[in-house]
Amino acid sequence: MPDSVETPAGDDQLRALVGKLSLEQQVRLLTGADFWHLPAEPAIGLRSIRLSDGPSGIRGVSWEGEETALNLPSATALGATWDPALAYRYGAMLAAEARRMGADVVLGPTINLHRSPLGGRHFEAYSEDPRLTSALAAAYVQGMQDGGVGACPKHYVANDFENDRHTANVVVSDRALRELYLAAFEDTVVTERPWMVMSAYNSVNGATMTENPLLAEPLCGEWGFDGVVVSDWGAVTSTEPSARARQDVVMPGPGGPWGDALVGAVKAGRVSAEAIAEKVLRVLRLAARVGALDRFEPRPVEGGAQVADGPALAREVAADGMVLLRNTGELPWDRATLRSVAVVGHNAFIARSQGGGSAHVQPEYVISPLEGLQQALPDADVRWEFGALVQPALAPLPAARLTDPVDATPGVRLVCRAANGTVVFTEHRRSADLARFGSTRLADVAVVELTTSYVPQVSETVRLGVAAAGRVRLAVDGIALLDEELEHDGADFAGGLVSPPIASAPVDLVAGRPVTIDVRLELPGRDRPDAAVTLIVGIDPATSSPDEAIAAAVEAARQADVVVAVVGTTDDMESESFDRTTLALPGRQDELVRAVAAANPRTVVVVNAGAPVLMPWRDEVAAIVLAWFGGQEMGRAIADVLLGASEPGGRLPTTWPAAEADVPVLDTTAVDGDVVYTEGIHVGYRAWLRDHVTPAYPFGSGQGYTTWELSGLRVVPATDGVDVQVAVRNTGGRAGKHVVQAYLARPASAVERPVRWLAGFAVVRADAATEETVTIRLGARAFAHWDGGWHVEAGTYLLQVGHHVDDLPLDASVTIAR
Repeated sequence: MPDSVETPAGDDQLRALVGKLSLEQQVRLLTGADFWHLPAEPAIGLRSIRLSDGPSGIRGVSWEGEETALNLPSATALGATWDPALAYRYGAMLAAEARRMGADVVLGPTINLHRSPLGGRHFEAYSEDPRLTSALAAAYVQGMQDGGVGACPKHYVANDFENDRHTANVVVSDRALRELYLAAFEDTVVTERPWMVMSAYNSVNGATMTENPLLAEPLCGEWGFDGVVVSDWGAVTSTEPSARARQDVVMPGPGGPWGDALVGAVKAGRVSAEAIAEKVLRVLRLAARVGALDRFEPRPVEGGAQVADGPALAREVAADGMVLLRNTGELPWDRATLRSVAVVGHNAFIARSQGGGSAHVQPEYVISPLEGLQQALPDADVRWEFGALVQPALAPLPAARLTDPVDATPGVRLVCRAANGTVVFTEHRRSADLARFGSTRLADVAVVELTTSYVPQVSETVRLGVAAAGRVRLAVDGIALLDEELEHDGADFAGGLVSPPIASAPVDLVAGRPVTIDVRLELPGRDRPDAAVTLIVGIDPATSSPDEAIAAAVEAARQADVVVAVVGTTDDMESESFDRTTLALPGRQDELVRAVAAANPRTVVVVNAGAPVLMPWRDEVAAIVLAWFGGQEMGRAIADVLLGASEPGGRLPTTWPAAEADVPVLDTTAVDGDVVYTEGIHVGYRAWLRDHVTPAYPFGSGQGYTTWELSGLRVVPATDGVDVQVAVRNTGGRAGKHVVQAYLARPASAVERPVRWLAGFAVVRADAATEETVTIRLGARAFAHWDGGWHVEAGTYLLQVGHHVDDLPLDASVTIAR
């Protein structure tokens, strides 16, 4: 019978395996074998362990999109559901995807807090509150590891910004660190026992995280973490200090600062051999858990039945996380009465289903808001107008309408040539969207040629375009349309890889009549990152002047029954590696919304952004729906919500401001190398309450399509704290969802406190005219503060229960004895 790693006998067996390895073999296991794999060691029956991004989809080992992946809604969308049960299913679905793609560990969830709305990876984290973040992250980890795949919460700790993330030092008080930033990780680590944790790039209070004492305490000592601490990619820059810390694995490999240098340090007595053996033990423990080690039984796979339909779950999460910020009675629409719908906005046609950077995956398809409404309203006239440019971008030609001329399968044919014209390699690709193509294969390639046959769906004149860096030639049916040099800046996450320049030209297309498209890209010099390129062939929607585009949208709005205006951010605003510089929507989107709303009072705005944006027109429109980065089924989910097939189930996981000047904690820029968390424990809604500033939309807020009444608040003593019981009645005419939120306050506290803080919450789903009683457990830690240890101040606390942080109709006193 195979051993289990969770038993003492199993742990003894692992230690015996460590003892069979030489020092050199042990050290070799502590640096990646390549970018995504941990090394194998056949001598002890250890196969390689495969790691994969990302938190909202499994990319596999390639950035090139060779493997398509389920694109789930972003973390802020999941955060807005406030639903740990849904987060569990989300994690279980990712486990099923990871198993399908051969991954053993998923690098997620991202547990950093929304300290500033300018944070570049705001979309990748759950909320501004540690309790909400912790509850969702713990459920995600449980769902993933119940599915037999390791979770890797990241980035430990205080990596709440992107600017200077490799070098910045976070200066933060011990109390804020414990009550906020570590607390976001604590429940996940203590209750769900993730198999891996990722150490961050940044320093905290003077020590870089790969060398920081916080890896030992509280992570591994007080919290009992027994898994692998893996570095963020390239985060380890020292040999002995990092090896003496609780850092276990350096990524990526095979090079790096450990290797032979670490072997030498151990032999010289500067790093203990026992510390190295313990690191290897933890790697083998991970291997046993994921089934990568002979004679050990991996954790059983559970919950498969509930994750069978990935797109259906993506659609459900997207709708359940949508926040109805404003509704003047306009929504939901009755589809039987809609004859015409004007859909306006760049993002309506090219939706952002996910954020940029390591969270990016290549889905099989993305349903745009326009497509979702057209599918849901087949008998209505649903027309799209561009309106306003968000960011120069192409809508890639749909793969299903492309045919490779060589093998006659859907897709395109690539021929890659050396400078002398010799063919280096050829291959079929399923899509004309080649992002970061050839990162390991283009060293000798100077020219990339793409050929495909495209069958238009409708007869129209479009601008056919190419996005790439280098000299581009485009021909349709042998007729040259483009011959241009497209320049780029060559920087990571910019220039020719993420935001490639675009050239386009008009071409007349006839529905059903195929055209042959030939593209030749002469690659720029060797300054391009990782030798990779991005090449996209598609439709350029920016076909008119800015004034004409807005005028056309206004005319469409005037003629339609209703308007859906989709606004949003860009790849250059919300992505890994940089923070935002403004909360304003890019381009002339604010002007567009005001213009169409003036032309048609039945204008509903859908916001396609992963983080807060300013909405100066918010009181001028009929309704606002926050759709986040809604995953590949976002368009269908938007239609479900607008037409009432689904409840907009989301509540804000972070405060949305009316103006940048109002935001209490905004700046993310290091000064003399330091990012100083001067606000202490007052982050998010806590800072807004402290400063007596009213936001546009407060933390926890959001409307639905029914009404709710709370009553009968009771506080019942429990073993570890108290139970809060509340009667929740659906007083409206349809089934719906509500999030009951419980906050604590201690006005007469002897220590500094937030005005109030989230202590617990519960999701209620109830039919019309029905009532349910919910119980919210407030553990002792909900009352505690940190002062060199956890302390609960004796006395009376004010319990407030209600709908969001600024709407708490029920209250009671809770007395905590000494």
